[in-house]
Amino acid sequence: MNLSAPTADALRAALAGLLDGLPPKQAAQAVDRLIANYRGRTPTDAPVLRDRSDVAAYAAYRMPATFEAVRSALAGLADALPGWAPASHVDVGGGTGAATWAVDATWDGPRATTVLDWAEPALALGRELAEASGSEVLREAVWRKAVIGSGLQVPEAELVTVSYVLGELTEDARHAVVAEAAAKAGTVLIIEPGTPEGYLRIREARDRLIAAGLRVAAPCPHDGTCPIVPGEDWCHFSARVSRSSLHRQVKGGTLAYEDEKFSYVAATRLPAVPAAARIIRKPQIRKGLVLLELCGPESEGLTRTNVTKRHGPLYKAARDTAWGAPWPPPPAD
Repeated sequence: MNLSAPTADALRAALAGLLDGLPPKQAAQAVDRLIANYRGRTPTDAPVLRDRSDVAAYAAYRMPATFEAVRSALAGLADALPGWAPASHVDVGGGTGAATWAVDATWDGPRATTVLDWAEPALALGRELAEASGSEVLREAVWRKAVIGSGLQVPEAELVTVSYVLGELTEDARHAVVAEAAAKAGTVLIIEPGTPEGYLRIREARDRLIAAGLRVAAPCPHDGTCPIVPGEDWCHFSARVSRSSLHRQVKGGTLAYEDEKFSYVAATRLPAVPAAARIIRKPQIRKGLVLLELCGPESEGLTRTNVTKRHGPLYKAARDTAWGAPWPPPPAD
């Protein structure tokens, strides 16, 4: 893991420095417009981010949460590929670059990084943020305009990320983006909002990645059919996001944190070691007992397990574990 790379605090500082001149009222209006657009139907030939005020509002509103969600998903991928670090990374639909910051916070460089997006204002602000990051990898990243959809050409890379993009695309465009990522990458990470609809897009992408010859590394313990019944439940996880004063101002919130819900799949051509089982709900801690809901091997599917004091060290591990973590916990180094 890369402990010296840009962190969430560094990202917040970079955002505050670049957005200092944006009037709060203007930012709030832009955020309201963006929310309305994202909740509607966005055609693939109409980028949501139109100008710098849109992009600045989006960066303040979404980048911290996207960064934490991607970093959390990358942690699951890193656990499945111990000792591996990507030497090249392409971020498809990367906008202002939250996923590139998350990759840089997960692995040491050097690393060739390319961000593809169809909104030139987003690329421009992303480049500015990278320059303020203090990271050589981010400062040397290539920011390239590209239509995200059918006809997309992705440079070959060891890692391709596609975060919070598929929901903006038509069905044909989604299929084209996933196919192109699978064809050009050794490892693919796809993230969507942690909603029933976002989960269905991830489930579809998972099937297509497996059909393309990749193996699931995280969060699933296997490549078989997802045991969750669509319409009854959905697989998603949560990342805690600390809010800066700017973030609270733009979002109109008062709490010092928020929880970002997300769904994801990471698949690879490398020899991965998936978790034996994954905690798929927040652990329920009772007196002398921890209830864990797990997704396990294909033969077991979804299970519940009670960990009590009689389990000794495993009970302490259960009290300290979290939603999304592998189970049982890996042995300490």
